[in-house]
Amino acid sequence: MNKNAKIYVAGHRGMVGSALMRLLKMQGYDNLITRTSVELDLRDQAQVEDFFKETQPEYVFMAAAKVGGIEANNTYRADFLYDNLQLQNNVIHQSYKQGVKKLLFLASSCIYPKLAPQPIKEEYLLTGPLEPTNEPYAIAKIAGVKLCENYNRQYGCNFISVMPTNLYGPNDNYDLQTAHVLPALLRKFHEAKINKQDTVEVWGTGTPKREFLHVDDLATACMHLMNTYQGNVSVNIGTGADLTIKELANTIKEIVGYKGDIRWNTNKPDGTPRKLLDVSLIHSLGWRHSIALEEGIQSVYKDKF
Repeated sequence: MNKNAKIYVAGHRGMVGSALMRLLKMQGYDNLITRTSVELDLRDQAQVEDFFKETQPEYVFMAAAKVGGIEANNTYRADFLYDNLQLQNNVIHQSYKQGVKKLLFLASSCIYPKLAPQPIKEEYLLTGPLEPTNEPYAIAKIAGVKLCENYNRQYGCNFISVMPTNLYGPNDNYDLQTAHVLPALLRKFHEAKINKQDTVEVWGTGTPKREFLHVDDLATACMHLMNTYQGNVSVNIGTGADLTIKELANTIKEIVGYKGDIRWNTNKPDGTPRKLLDVSLIHSLGWRHSIALEEGIQSVYKDKF
């Protein structure tokens, strides 16, 4: 992408979109197109068509999505499926119709089978049942990956997709009803410290293992792939290392400076037992993460709290 290219970042105020915006501006891209959800409802086909005809973007980062943690995914199942299908279908289709040079679609590692062999290779997609609690969201994201692949096959488009691991960083969601595990734990431990609580409740057994990537690292990976990669394989983006939720909780407890105890609520779901991505493909394409987990959490905690 040249510095004057017209670049549309869908979802520019979300965690991923805002990280992309920071990086694009830092690298000297200044012809950026954005719209808030109030200005443009990506679920509305006519609005999206008019927007693409008017703005004629050359490149698109599709970072807009309805997202949430286990409880949100399991509670608002129809909304997660319908909204994500609508908004991604509209953006991908209009990118084809209006001749966008290249599109990058943000999928998610939750689209892999619940019991996929570890670490998870890109080719494991659609080889087994999904995790039930987030199946609707996963199905929507799988549809987006396949939509990109098949617009490439049928129409010769240059649409790529990526599958990030669990993300954290600036502009994360800290609402305990909808947040993912890392920001939720940061808020819980911080509030427990401030309120001098004796215990903090954490869902599940603490045994599932998760991989975490700072969103600024994801942004550099997306830029790298936008400038260098073309293909129908949806590329994993992660660190290649994971830890148990119990280890994560203890790390956050130490960073926050909370002195009480952790109480594990084993009546709550654990989710997928393990979800570690095989990142050998993106390593072979010339990208590696640079922000260590403890360093990243310390930075986020300092900035947010």
